[in-house]
Amino acid sequence: MAEVRENRDENRFEIWVDGEPAGFTEHRGPGPVVSFVHTEIGEKFGGQGLATQLIRAALDIERERGSKILPVCPFVKAFVEKHPDYLELVPANRRAAFGLPV
Repeated sequence: MAEVRENRDENRFEIWVDGEPAGFTEHRGPGPVVSFVHTEIGEKFGGQGLATQLIRAALDIERERGSKILPVCPFVKAFVEKHPDYLELVPANRRAAFGLPV
């Protein structure tokens, strides 16, 4: 079972599987605009869809906070491209810089 936790001391959201750290997405913030800069999943945990679960949970948390995001990390950018309901989190005046629809 995967669990996403926020680690404020490390400026990241982490995903844990059966009590073991499996990966993280690092951000710069805090809001109102949070830059997601790097996502990493441990080799042992690759191919399980954990990065998608992690990014979805992290963006949902930022949405609840009313934050906007900048998808500097290529994985976060790809996630937003594949899930257009998250596009609203990227400020309209910054979308073109990331190759996202305005």
